[in-house]
Amino acid sequence: MASLRPSSPPTSRARRAPAGSSSGVLPPDVLFDVFLRLAAKELCRLRAVCHSWRCLTTDPLFITAHVARHPGPLFLAKLRDNTAQICIVDLSGNVVKRIPVPEGCHHHHLLCTRLNLACLATDLNKCHVLNPATGAVYTLPEGPAVEHVNRVNLRHPNTFFALGRVTSTGEYKVLRMFNRWAPGHDGKQLFEAFTINGGSARHAQWRGRQGHDLITEALSGVVVDGVVYFLMDKVYGRSFYTGISPDHIVSFDLGTEEWRRDLQGPISRNIDSKKVLRTIRNQLTLVELKGFLVISYYHQLVMDLWFLMDFETGLWVKEYSIQTESIVRRPSYAEPLLVLDDGRLVIYLPAMGRLLICDPGSNTFSEVEVRHLDAVAMYSGSLLSLQEGDMV
Repeated sequence: MASLRPSSPPTSRARRAPAGSSSGVLPPDVLFDVFLRLAAKELCRLRAVCHSWRCLTTDPLFITAHVARHPGPLFLAKLRDNTAQICIVDLSGNVVKRIPVPEGCHHHHLLCTRLNLACLATDLNKCHVLNPATGAVYTLPEGPAVEHVNRVNLRHPNTFFALGRVTSTGEYKVLRMFNRWAPGHDGKQLFEAFTINGGSARHAQWRGRQGHDLITEALSGVVVDGVVYFLMDKVYGRSFYTGISPDHIVSFDLGTEEWRRDLQGPISRNIDSKKVLRTIRNQLTLVELKGFLVISYYHQLVMDLWFLMDFETGLWVKEYSIQTESIVRRPSYAEPLLVLDDGRLVIYLPAMGRLLICDPGSNTFSEVEVRHLDAVAMYSGSLLSLQEGDMV
């Protein structure tokens, strides 16, 4: 099986056409410059013209230069009326590539990642990692880590998965949580780590890791720079007073595979009323924007976005305050997904399956023309790197 790890493009090679290529009438350097001006979608079609054009447009050096010239975002999307494919969508809503979903994964959730890999998983302990560039699929083992063999009910596993990349090593790792908390369920949450190395997973195993003392809300999990962050479960807010604030955050470092110290969010610092504190848990969401951990606080039809500027000092800065009455009236329906270079925000509305672009200066919204979305993620790879799937 092909490796899931994408090949690293060269960084110090002089610009040139691939060895042995023939560019016809145009010199290689001229053809290189002409092709750099074209959109990736058009270049993918031009590859069929001749062998030399295909060699040029698939060369890692050219792909790196093209990405720098055309930095527009790409999204991975599952559409509600098409469970058999993952679509790659641009900011205009155009579906530029369709990639087959692995057999047996049509009803898996597409996790909201920001990688050149896609992760498909279920609550019932199924998880597959897909490399859209090569089509390689990594099926993660369902068996628990040795440490947890007698502590997991595999008939009702109730799992959560998170996929992230460790910056220092370039490794892709998956965090799995067994025993997601639910009413009437008092089992301790169990955590395991797994490294994606490519190839077969036949002999690979999960590694049991120490759990956290507090009950985390699995669905609040977000990965930022190789660290998985969680909010506390709503059970704390239902208690009269536990001493745990609703914006209390715990984090698991995928690199060290250990829990970091807890973090206090910015919302509870400005609210004195315990009664109010107990009601705001449903108004908080963790997201990643511009490489920062962000806590979104929805109140009185306003969505405040607080950026964590320094983990060690716990410094939070409110960078956006967006009026949302024209698009949504419930906090769970608005999820900030991306900050564009010009400061506009891409916002996902899960319940409606819509993708919007917000201009914070004028507080206006425009819709990305894409069919009803079931799930969406960011794709950090290049369209030119994609070998699998059908070009639209």
